[in-house]
Amino acid sequence: MKKEAVIKRFKKIPVIETERLRLRRMRVEDCADMFEYSKRQDVTEYLLWSPHPNKTHTKKYLEYIKTRYDDGEFYDWAVELKSEQKMIGTCGFTTFDFTNNSAEVGYVINPVYRGKGYAPEALLEVMMFGFLELNLHRIEARYMDGNDASRRVMDKLGMKYEGCARSSLFVKGQYRSINTCAILSDEFIKRYLKVE
Repeated sequence: MKKEAVIKRFKKIPVIETERLRLRRMRVEDCADMFEYSKRQDVTEYLLWSPHPNKTHTKKYLEYIKTRYDDGEFYDWAVELKSEQKMIGTCGFTTFDFTNNSAEVGYVINPVYRGKGYAPEALLEVMMFGFLELNLHRIEARYMDGNDASRRVMDKLGMKYEGCARSSLFVKGQYRSINTCAILSDEFIKRYLKVE
């Protein structure tokens, strides 16, 4: 996988639909929906970023993201609940390792909509895109100690626990242990496409 090919693909980030969700480009018009969850301390407790202080901050962030999309260097989708036409979170690739043909994924769901299976539903489509469209060899996800809900999403999709980097990240004034789960392309294809 070449970086140029990924940039070209994400300059026009495709819309991906499931029965309940639409994964699409984030828009400035999503400001109120994003601020609804990004302002919450409980949402950012296990993330690298802090709560958004106001809607202006969220709007400026979305304006910045538009420029990243235009450059083909932003790999995250808005997760829209089709029945409400509302953005309820994000899901996508956080980083690519082009040399080793792998990527890391991440996701955030508004707590009001948690517990309904939206995170695994969105992440499955992102992983499908990664393995089938981008021909990735490996997809991994990381989570901070204590973020059991995130780990359950990884387990549900067949990602295997690989280990813990103890106190490896200094975040918001404290050292946090970071755990990694991953799935390989052949494991994913066997599980979801029933190909032996």
